[in-house]
Amino acid sequence: MGLFGKIKEKAFNEFIDIIEWLDDTQDTIAWRFPRYQNEIKNGAQLTVRETQVAVLVDQGRFADIYQPGRYELTTANMPVLSTLRGWKYGFNSPFKVEVYFVNTKQFLNLKWGTKNPIMLRDPEFGPVRMRAFGTYCFKVNGDPAKFIKNVAGTDGVFTTEGIREQLRNFIITKFTDHLGESKIAVLDIASNLNEFSAALQNSLHADFEELGIDITKFLVENVSLPEEVEQALDKRTSMGIIGDMGKYTQFQFADSLKAGAENPAGGGSPAGDAMGMGMGFAMAGQMAQQMMNQQGQQTAQQTATPSPVPQQKMYYVAVNGQQTGPFDLSQLQQMAMQGRFMPQSYVWSQGMTAWEAASAVAELSQLFGSVPPPPPPVS
Repeated sequence: MGLFGKIKEKAFNEFIDIIEWLDDTQDTIAWRFPRYQNEIKNGAQLTVRETQVAVLVDQGRFADIYQPGRYELTTANMPVLSTLRGWKYGFNSPFKVEVYFVNTKQFLNLKWGTKNPIMLRDPEFGPVRMRAFGTYCFKVNGDPAKFIKNVAGTDGVFTTEGIREQLRNFIITKFTDHLGESKIAVLDIASNLNEFSAALQNSLHADFEELGIDITKFLVENVSLPEEVEQALDKRTSMGIIGDMGKYTQFQFADSLKAGAENPAGGGSPAGDAMGMGMGFAMAGQMAQQMMNQQGQQTAQQTATPSPVPQQKMYYVAVNGQQTGPFDLSQLQQMAMQGRFMPQSYVWSQGMTAWEAASAVAELSQLFGSVPPPPPPVS
C-alpha cells in the first residue's frame, strides 16, 4: 500500500469513531448512520443531541437506546448489546451494528384535507356535500423502537412524506364519523371549530399511538360547501336582508324612473328604448297588482270581521227620592209589568238635560202599552 493509501486509511479510521447526526432538514424523522459494513469500533464516541434519540439494532433486534448526551461505546454503557453478544470481559475488535437516529421534535403545520366531498345529512338543508381542511402537529413518542418497527423499518432516511398519507386517512375517517354523529348543522360548524378540533384530537390519539407517535395539535380550519350551494345560501341571505319584496320592487321601479328622467335619451337606440319601456310597464303592472292584492286582503279582513254590537241605552230611575239603576230596556219592561216602574216615574239617561217622566220619553212610553190595565174592582 502506498503512502497516500495509508494516510487515507488512517483518516478514515479516525473519523469512523465519531457517530452523530447533524440534521439540516425540516422533515426527516429517522436516519440511519452510514457505516461501511456497519462496523463500530470499541470506544467509539456517540453524540446524541437534544430532540434526538439513538437506537442500536443488532441483527434485526433492538438493543440499547440512548437519550441526548455523549457516550463512549463500551460494554459498560451497552448492557443490552453486551448481553446479546455474550461479551463478559469487553471486546477489542470492531462489531457490526446499525445505529438509527430518531428525531423527537414536533413536526409542525402538516396539512390535511378531503380529496373528495363528504356526503352528510344536514338537519336544515338535507343531504349536502362538504369539504374540510386544516393542520396538525405530531412527534415520535417515548418509545422510538416502536416507530422504527411499525413505520420506518429499515429505511435509511424516513421523512414525514412517508407517513403523511396514512395519517391523512386516519384523520378523514375520524372527521367524517365525528361530524356525522355530532349532528351539528352546517351553519353552526364555524362557531364550534375549537370544540370540534379538540374532540377529534382525542379521537385520533389511539390511531397515532399505534404507530409510535403522538398527535400534539389538531385544527379544523375550514369546512366548505360546493360552490352552487354557497351561491344559493348567498341568495337566501340577500332575500332575508331585502325583507318585503313588494316594497323592494316599488323602490327599484322608482329608482329606474329617476334614472330615466336623468337620461331621457335612453340608450340611443330604438331597441334599447323599447326594452326600457317594456320593463317600466312590467314593473308598473306588478305594482298595480300588488296594490290590488293588498286592497283585496284588507276588504276580506273587513268583511270577515263583524261590526261591533251596539250598546243598549241605560236609564236611572228615581224611587222615593233615591237614584236607582242603571237599567236597560228589558229590565225596565219587567219592572213595569211588576208595577215597580210606572209612566209617572222619573228617569234620566246620558244625553238628557234633566229628569223626566217615563211617559215623556218616546223609547220608554212604548213599554207601558204592553202592560195590562189594573183589574176591575170586585162588586
